Amino acid sequence: MSDSVIRFDLPQTDIPTSWYNIQADLPRPLPPVLHPGTHQPIGPADLAPLFPMELIMQEVSQERYIPIPEEVREIYKLWRPTPLMRARRLEKALDTPAHIYYKYEGTSPSGSHKLNTAVPQAYYNKKEGVTGLTTETGAGQWGTALSIACNFFDMECVVYMVKVSFQQKPYRRAIIQSFGADVYASPSDRTQAGRSILEKHPDSTGSLGIAISEAVEAAVTSGGKYKYSLGSVLNHVLMHQTVIGEESLKQMDLAGEYPDVVIGCAGGGSNFGGIALPFVRENLTNDRKTRIIAVEPAACPSLTRGKYAYDFGDAVGMAPMVKMYTLGKDFVPPPLHAGGLRYHGMASVVCELYDQGLIEARAIQQLETFQAGLQFARSEGIVPGPEPTHAIAAVVQEALAAKEANEKRVILFNLSGHGHFDMSAYDAYLSGQLTDYEYPQAEIEAAIAALPQVEL
Repeated sequence: MSDSVIRFDLPQTDIPTSWYNIQADLPRPLPPVLHPGTHQPIGPADLAPLFPMELIMQEVSQERYIPIPEEVREIYKLWRPTPLMRARRLEKALDTPAHIYYKYEGTSPSGSHKLNTAVPQAYYNKKEGVTGLTTETGAGQWGTALSIACNFFDMECVVYMVKVSFQQKPYRRAIIQSFGADVYASPSDRTQAGRSILEKHPDSTGSLGIAISEAVEAAVTSGGKYKYSLGSVLNHVLMHQTVIGEESLKQMDLAGEYPDVVIGCAGGGSNFGGIALPFVRENLTNDRKTRIIAVEPAACPSLTRGKYAYDFGDAVGMAPMVKMYTLGKDFVPPPLHAGGLRYHGMASVVCELYDQGLIEARAIQQLETFQAGLQFARSEGIVPGPEPTHAIAAVVQEALAAKEANEKRVILFNLSGHGHFDMSAYDAYLSGQLTDYEYPQAEIEAAIAALPQVEL
């Protein structure tokens, strides 16, 4: 491959025909999901008020590959396959022997990877006759994607947006509304969950856990009109995102290289899982030795400082209980600008991979991530969302480590979305208004102490 090539594209015939399900290859199976009331393993009937049966079956499937419906692949053609880029200008700026590649998911209509799962979720709900979907959103990327997907399938969409992001990102709110969705700042007075939070904390800036509680309540009290849709954390969501890694494998072949390191930011786990899971498969089944790194905010360090235990997926305790690295459902992170990473827990799949030593994790401070994001923008011409700046910061660390060791290192990361609707965050950084924040250990310990006691 010529040293001058920077972009590696696939034809639309190479859009994956199946999603990859890592549950088929895990050395140790995932812990069961528990009912929030009984603390006993749940079955399909328990999840039916929330999800269509097809997604419930995908959630528990042990099949290695799940076929992608042709109706979904047709919509994928609006942006897939996404480009794989060689970041040669960033390599030069860092004066590193490392080769840096990024999979750019910001070319989707929603501007991020989230549409990869929003489309199939809307599709399966529509097939089951559901009128509309409720959901939560942090930074607004997921709310944007689901509003687009619901519009494609002529469905209603109700979005509970974490209040601090609702205030920080008015244009993200507006784009969600542009596709016909209703958007409410969470905690809101529309649900019992929201009202209970506001009674205790009238000035609450919200969290993903709180917004999940509101969206779940809105779905289960709708009399079957609505179901709930989640943009991260669940197995089927991460599985839908594996189109990212599957395409990347083919594109790395075009580049004539294979990654030594794969990096993704991690909040709930969807974009990290999307890029990482197919490479974990290659490590497990084809004796590859790629290091795989999940990067989270130091202000919300579930993997690096949380406890691996059963916890509720939401703040009120309505959602099923999942074993995960968690900071406790009562944990409310500070209003950092990487709103999509402000979740108290992490996807069960990602947690199991970390617990089994199959991936690494690191936490990075906010200022370092924005510095890396601007360095990337000024080198490559793309302003990244605040979430993937965490991945970029780790890429810079790895590239400089390669320079220090004077070794070639092939690095691949997921640029999961652009930052065009996050410029208030960059404005705050450039004007010196952002600070680093490391959550006090005492507060983490207090939140973890309140975890539910589970005996299986």
